[in-house]
Amino acid sequence: MNINTHIRNAKAELTKVIFPTKGQVKQAYIAVMIVVAVIAAFLALVDLFMSSVMSAILG
Repeated sequence: MNINTHIRNAKAELTKVIFPTKGQVKQAYIAVMIVVAVIAAFLALVDLFMSSVMSAILG
């Protein structure tokens, strides 16, 4: 297979790609930020709890 065939096939595949709209990208960004914030808050609470437990055990 030569390079011209490869480029032609790549262009044909790119015409099948459906790119997200601006609104979809914004919605996904907001969803990711919310999930990250929730997980960060959860891990902070677990860390606080575990450090309190360890401080109580170790004195």
